[in-house]
Amino acid sequence: FAAQRHVLTYMEDAVSQLLENREDISQYGIARFFTEYFNSVRQGTHILFREFSFVQATPHNRASFLRTFWRCFRTVGKNGGKYSSICCYLLTAQEYHCLLQLLCPDFPMELTQKAARIVLMDDAMDCLMSFSDFLFAFQIQFYYSEFLESVAAIYQDLLAGKNPNTVIVPTSSSGQHRQRQPPNDCNPLEGVEASLFYQCLESLCDRSKYSCPPSALVKEMLSSAQRMTFYGFLMALAKDQGINRALGALPDKGDLFLDPAMDQELEKLVAQVSGLSVSGPASSSADTANVPVRNSPRINSPWKPLHHRRKMDAESEGSNEETDSSEN
Repeated sequence: FAAQRHVLTYMEDAVSQLLENREDISQYGIARFFTEYFNSVRQGTHILFREFSFVQATPHNRASFLRTFWRCFRTVGKNGGKYSSICCYLLTAQEYHCLLQLLCPDFPMELTQKAARIVLMDDAMDCLMSFSDFLFAFQIQFYYSEFLESVAAIYQDLLAGKNPNTVIVPTSSSGQHRQRQPPNDCNPLEGVEASLFYQCLESLCDRSKYSCPPSALVKEMLSSAQRMTFYGFLMALAKDQGINRALGALPDKGDLFLDPAMDQELEKLVAQVSGLSVSGPASSSADTANVPVRNSPRINSPWKPLHHRRKMDAESEGSNEETDSSEN
């Protein structure tokens, strides 16, 4: 159970955070730190602003990152924008990558480009994409990245007339992703025999130690076609709601822009902000002083992402230098 749930990964990360932030944590206590750390793991907020190597370290981390990305930026697809007349913003791969980096500063551009290629196929990579198209393609590429690397190798072998008896399973989990050469899918009549393709994928899923889509759903998908191209397969994975439900990170496409819990929290924040500014510009300074101050609840976490702490320390040192120079 411990290995399946990657308990050791979280214990090692918790201890590392404890040692790095021991001065701050001493104010709260070790017991409270571990309680809040594992509560954040359970809630899926533990991946916020963390390094990519940690974000992609476990299936739970990947699902949590996907869910967080959807909840934070679903309004990109919900609200109307200057690029679209169908009530949704259309963004480029580079712009989606900027959004990903708001949550994970060192998120690799290569993964974003691979996800965009699923949507755009052979189109230019600077073309615009809807949020829903990118999100479901990104989910497949990010969550099943090792599986897709092996699928690409199998597909190339089948195209070359080889029978891939040896399943290639990536062994590196360091976050370094190999450059995948896009198979030639220009002609929709090209591709490989779907039944043979599935046999190879079934063997891959049985032997892979990484996350794979459910074999039954893959079989159902490939059984409806005689031949299948690589990017046709990836697009089918991205659009399959059965695979989306099995993964469990995102809602169905019809519910993609519905999040009642988040909407309720946003409404509370808007009400607080509007309440604070009711008497702002039109009131005198005396009247403003009489406006009751609303103390919004804040939950202080006993630990911070490491790069944020280093950034705060650097800023603190810089401010001290300016103070010293001004005194001189």
